[in-house]
Amino acid sequence: MFKAIYKAVTGVLDFIKNYFFILLAIAIILAYIFAPQNQKNAKPNLMRIDIVGPILQSDKFLKKIDEANKDNIKGVLVYINSPGGLVAPSVEMSYAIKRLKQQKPVVVYAAGTMASGSYYAGIWADKIVANPGSIIGSIGVIFDGFNISELAKKLGIKEQIIKMGKYKEAGTFMRAWSKDEKKELDRVLKDTYNMFVYDVAKARGLKIEDKDKFADAHIFTAGRAEMVGLVDEVGTIYNAEQDLIKLSGVVEPKWKKRDKFEKYLDKLLDNAISKVSSYFGGLQSYF
Repeated sequence: MFKAIYKAVTGVLDFIKNYFFILLAIAIILAYIFAPQNQKNAKPNLMRIDIVGPILQSDKFLKKIDEANKDNIKGVLVYINSPGGLVAPSVEMSYAIKRLKQQKPVVVYAAGTMASGSYYAGIWADKIVANPGSIIGSIGVIFDGFNISELAKKLGIKEQIIKMGKYKEAGTFMRAWSKDEKKELDRVLKDTYNMFVYDVAKARGLKIEDKDKFADAHIFTAGRAEMVGLVDEVGTIYNAEQDLIKLSGVVEPKWKKRDKFEKYLDKLLDNAISKVSSYFGGLQSYF
């Protein structure tokens, strides 16, 4: 009897061994055939877009916004951990989110730092959730320049320049700025700062006359940022994701995945841009 059982078992095992891949293929086909239709055709319905590191350009971000508009995406989570950056790309990001918000819900999550230009970028979201340990705000503008006249003198470097226009040389790094040049740069800064404050007040439902409370380059912890109206909720990324799921109304959330190779290339590109910018940035206005 035991001999017969042993023979039967070994026969089954030999059959499985010899036809393992065929059986596996059949099992996969049957699993697909009998799987619920909604699982077979499930497409990503939620998407995360990152703003990480200094904001030096907006092209990649704008492409991601276009993807979110074209795909079967019902809501977008914008993950921010950035100290800010250049004015123009920060504004581009901000208004891209504003346009996207008209089509589908957008939740911003302040993961670590959401300050200056990166705060500007996220102001138009339906909701801003800030990590309890995050830093928020720094609503202000700065011009960054150098005066290397003493170094140039020691090296025997003399500047030669021909210009048309009184303020064409404003911001030069070869000498101290004149009073008129400082006034001209100050005017540009004031215009940019006023634009920043106006947009924050409009997006967040704040009063411009209270700008000394929420702007003026104040830096807030998450809790204080909530108190002055710069964020809606203090929580973790889990809270931000759950808020987006509710706002988007999706029943079975499925997040769109980023390709690992794409992530790696993005990281390399961001590092390269940062290094080049640090050497050749020159005079720039920053949020």
